[in-house]
Amino acid sequence: MIDDDHDRRGGVIEVRTATPGDREALATALARAFWDDPVMTWLMGRDPVDRLRHFFRAELGQFLRGSNEVLTSPGREGAALWAPPGRWRTGWLDVVRATPSMTLALRLHLPRALRALSTIERVHPREPHWYLAVLGTEPAAQGRGIGAALVEPILERCDQAGLAAYLESSKEQNVPYYQRFGFKVTGEIALPNGPTVWSMWREAAA
Repeated sequence: MIDDDHDRRGGVIEVRTATPGDREALATALARAFWDDPVMTWLMGRDPVDRLRHFFRAELGQFLRGSNEVLTSPGREGAALWAPPGRWRTGWLDVVRATPSMTLALRLHLPRALRALSTIERVHPREPHWYLAVLGTEPAAQGRGIGAALVEPILERCDQAGLAAYLESSKEQNVPYYQRFGFKVTGEIALPNGPTVWSMWREAAA
């Protein structure tokens, strides 16, 4: 899910690859970023920051393994979780590893979350692409261009390699933000008895 500010570009913002030592700080930053996200509040209730920390701790644990890319800013105010081509699907081993944290986060709504994941993955494009699974900046740091700085390095890599990129926006008002980077809406995904997310695809720039 993608939830980020409509940032205003200021000076150059450096980004770096996150390490396992950044996991706790980034879980907190993403929890604050997603505190009012429609999908997250549907899964966890209103003001779910503590439960969101467990959720993003599990997500970061998955993405910090293997060939994924987790980008952050020097102050760890935000993060972008990218999966390379062919690595976007959630495997059963990932589910097993994440179950303790996800149970703390989702509690009785864990089956609902699994149904939502299945719905989203069912329509996920099969063409080779980079997948932006999570993008968020904590509210106190929004408006500084951090979100854009975390997106652009992988999009540049996509353009150089002739690869597409894909994401799902969990807020309709963020759709124009991603359109600025060349993403286009390809569909609306209605979660079972839940909110809608917007699938967005970006072709490599010529």
